[in-house]
Amino acid sequence: MAALSSLGRFKNTGLLLIRIGLGIMFVMHGYPKLMGGPDRWEGVGSAMGHVGVTFLPVVWGLAAALAETLGGLCLILGLFFRPVALVLAFTMLIAALSHLGRGDGIKGASHAIEIGVVFLGLAFVGPGKYSMDKK
Repeated sequence: MAALSSLGRFKNTGLLLIRIGLGIMFVMHGYPKLMGGPDRWEGVGSAMGHVGVTFLPVVWGLAAALAETLGGLCLILGLFFRPVALVLAFTMLIAALSHLGRGDGIKGASHAIEIGVVFLGLAFVGPGKYSMDKK
C-alpha cells in the first residue's frame, strides 16, 4: 500500500517501540518470579527437565527470572541487545516445552513460541540506532 510506504523511514522508531513494549512486559513478568524466592525459582527451574536437565532447578529458575527481569531492562535500553535476545528466545523455548509437557497443547504454548520467534528475529535485526549498543 503506497500510502503507508513512507513509514519505512521510521524503522528505528519502530524497533524502539518494540524494545520498550517487550521490555516493560518482560520486567513485569520476570520481577515477581525474581522476588518469589527459592520455592518459586525451583518451580520455574524444573521446566529444564523437559530438555533433560534435572539438576539445580533453583539455579535454573533464578537464571530464568533474571533473564526475564534484567533482560527486559536491557531490551528497553538496547544494551547487550543481541545476546539478551538470544537468551530470552531460549527462555521462551523452555517455556513452550514446559507448556507442551504439561499437556497444554500448541494453544497453551503459542504465546511462548510466538515471542520466542520475535526474539530470534530481533537478534538478527539488532536494536536500531536508538540504543546504548549503537556505535
